[in-house]
Amino acid sequence: MSNHKNGQTLNSLEKLNSGQVRHDWTVAEIEAIYNQPFNDLLFAAQNIHRQYFDPNQVQTSTLLSIKTGACPEDCAYCPQSGHYNTGLSKEQLMAVEEVISKAQQAKKNGATRFCMGAAWRSPREKDLDVVLEMVRQVKDLGLETCVTLGMLTDEQAQKLGEAGLDYYNHNLDTSPEYYQQIITTRTYKNRLDTLQNVRDAGINVCSGGIIGMGEETSDRYGLLQQLANMPEHPQSVPINMLVAVEGTPLGDVEKLDSIEFVRMIATARIMMPESYVRLSAGREDMNEETQTLCYLAGANSIFYGEKLLTTANPEAEADMLLFKRLGIEPERRGLDQQEMDQEELAEETPKVEEQQPAKPLFYDATKTH
Repeated sequence: MSNHKNGQTLNSLEKLNSGQVRHDWTVAEIEAIYNQPFNDLLFAAQNIHRQYFDPNQVQTSTLLSIKTGACPEDCAYCPQSGHYNTGLSKEQLMAVEEVISKAQQAKKNGATRFCMGAAWRSPREKDLDVVLEMVRQVKDLGLETCVTLGMLTDEQAQKLGEAGLDYYNHNLDTSPEYYQQIITTRTYKNRLDTLQNVRDAGINVCSGGIIGMGEETSDRYGLLQQLANMPEHPQSVPINMLVAVEGTPLGDVEKLDSIEFVRMIATARIMMPESYVRLSAGREDMNEETQTLCYLAGANSIFYGEKLLTTANPEAEADMLLFKRLGIEPERRGLDQQEMDQEELAEETPKVEEQQPAKPLFYDATKTH
């Protein structure tokens, strides 16, 4: 009887680990995936990752805070909230020219996407006009664009889409059940409505959450269920580990076990096989071994260089050194891929010497090449 039951469990897990794109996940199914033996979980996640992505490429983004501090929201994890004293000074919206300078440097450092974040509940129209110009000019550099500006109306989302915005980030943060423990100034439905407005505008959705905020494991299942049961999976799913900042209500929360974080990455990869799974905030506190396990579990996107909004992010050089040791390359695509092809062609073309002899009129078949 026991062997029969074990066989049924294995068959069930095989179906759950198949890599099929679904939008009807149950909590029981998510729990089964998340809690399977660690080696089995990573094996399944890596197999699925290879079905949809190059396993040795990672998409690299740079995130810039274009307006810092004094946010009216009361997110318990956030040092930018005006409700808490974290020593973070309020800054005005950056000038377009300064943002473009940062974007140029990000591209030089190897980023393919430039993300701009503003600490707003929702953007005012005059500020949105400035952001629209930032999006247009960053696009002109050949970079993908992403912004996170808080809640959006349908009209605001349409304007961003018309400006050419590629991605809009708006995290769900946690499960619907735990949400009120984290934020009271905005509802879960507000977040879902913004994501729908973004989808309706034809913009790619970047949405994930934060773990290690004192939630139960069941809340992680609930977060993943919300993300994976959307009408369309988010094109990018950032999984953040809480960065506990002194002065916030979560400043003294116990640090999350890194194995639990890797389980979250792997489960997200299995449930949303076509999505980029981003190893996001909290990477500064991860050793190289933990980051490596995350890549093995299917993480294929990172924030790279400088700072992740107002919390530290590993140095870009350290990222590249780890990539080299693991045989990972930054993903290159879009306009950036065209530029790379041109660069490679230029490198392969022999340089013309000043005293180069005239080329023969006929091909000499006796020479070896």
